[in-house]
Amino acid sequence: MAKTMVQQPQAVALSQWSSGIFDFYNNVPECCYSFWCLPCIACSTAKNHGECFWLPLLEFGFIPPITLSMRTSVRERYHIEGSVLNDCVYSSFCCPCVWCQMSREINIRKESVKFTNRQAK
Repeated sequence: MAKTMVQQPQAVALSQWSSGIFDFYNNVPECCYSFWCLPCIACSTAKNHGECFWLPLLEFGFIPPITLSMRTSVRERYHIEGSVLNDCVYSSFCCPCVWCQMSREINIRKESVKFTNRQAK
């Protein structure tokens, strides 16, 4: 017997990045960190996103496929408007800016999640 669907899936509203790709002033120390030690911020951002800490180290010296896939993954997870083409352009020409923006986004989204401990009465 076939199951009937009680509720239709709802479309997810797309949001924007919380900061622009060139918004260095939002977190100057982090942006300096991304320009002076890109592998370090890439690894820590990947870990904060739930990926393998060492994953970004596979890409340095090549076309940035891991930066592209991470940016697309962050965009998909947080339902951020955009396209793979934009992700590819930013990842290819402005890699430190992309990692800095992803780090800011992950930190902002993690701060907005609050857990409460309710005791049963």
